[in-house]
Amino acid sequence: MSNEDFETDDDTGNGEHTFLTFQVGGEEYAVPVAYVTEIVRLQKSFAIPDVPSYVRGVINLRGKVIPLVDVRSRFGLPDAAYTDRTVVVVLEVSDTPTGLVVDAVSEVAEILPEQVESRVQVASASGRRMVKGMGKRANGVSFLLDVDALLATDTAAEEASPRMIEAEGRGA
Repeated sequence: MSNEDFETDDDTGNGEHTFLTFQVGGEEYAVPVAYVTEIVRLQKSFAIPDVPSYVRGVINLRGKVIPLVDVRSRFGLPDAAYTDRTVVVVLEVSDTPTGLVVDAVSEVAEILPEQVESRVQVASASGRRMVKGMGKRANGVSFLLDVDALLATDTAAEEASPRMIEAEGRGA
């Protein structure tokens, strides 16, 4: 993957290089702000049977059922107690909302293509690469996440993804 993978044809400064950065396990991660619909406080969630362990349940956000993916658990990090800084970053991907439970939100930052190093050639145990690249910034490095890989399941036949949960809820 090259820096060109982070560029678009329209370079008008309309946000294509803007990322929401957040903390998980002492590291900083980033997702394109275009996916983010809102950030809300962690609230009471409702457990769902037969889903991957990193899907912590669903929340009812103003009448919309949103599955929660605990990013710490998704990355295979040890559990930690939720704090008053723990929040849910609500993403909209393919018209389906999903909440990411993160330790804390850092900031909205512009990360230009020339600041991006291609991802390290290390895959997760599932073979999926959740990190697209590393954004070099004045205060450190932000790992740029591949939102689709983050929300995908490791084995589709064995696990239900957050998107599947939402889709199944609509059909009932």
